[in-house]
Amino acid sequence: MTTDNKSIVGQALAELIETGSVDALKPLLDDDFIHHRPDSTSSTKSQWLAAVHAALPHIAGMRVEVHHLLTEGDHVVMHSQRQLPDAGPQITVVDIWRIDDGLIAEGWEIIEPVAQAAANLVWWDLAER
Repeated sequence: MTTDNKSIVGQALAELIETGSVDALKPLLDDDFIHHRPDSTSSTKSQWLAAVHAALPHIAGMRVEVHHLLTEGDHVVMHSQRQLPDAGPQITVVDIWRIDDGLIAEGWEIIEPVAQAAANLVWWDLAER
C-alpha cells in the first residue's frame, strides 16, 4: 500500500509540474479533500485548486527537487526544495499527504524561504529578528 500511496503523490506532483494545470490534480483528490496551513487555516478541494490555479502564472517554470519521499501507513511526507526561474526565490517545503482509498484526502504544508532559514533557527530569540 505505501508504494501505491507514494506513487499517487508522485503522480500528482508530476501532473502539476508537467502540465501546469490543476485539472490533472482534480481526479487525484478526494471530494472531501482538505488542505491545512501552518496558520491554522484550511481550504476545501475547490478552494485549494483555485489557489493553486491562481499561483500558476507566478510559479511557471519552477524547479522542484524532491529530497525525501517517505511513507508510513496512509501518510506520505515529501521534503523538497523549489526555486523560481531566473534565480528567483528558493523555498524548502514539507508536504504531508493522507491517502484514503487511492485518493489524496488531506494535506499539510510548511514552507520556509531558504534566505530566512538562519534567522528561523533561533525563532525564539526576538533580538535576532
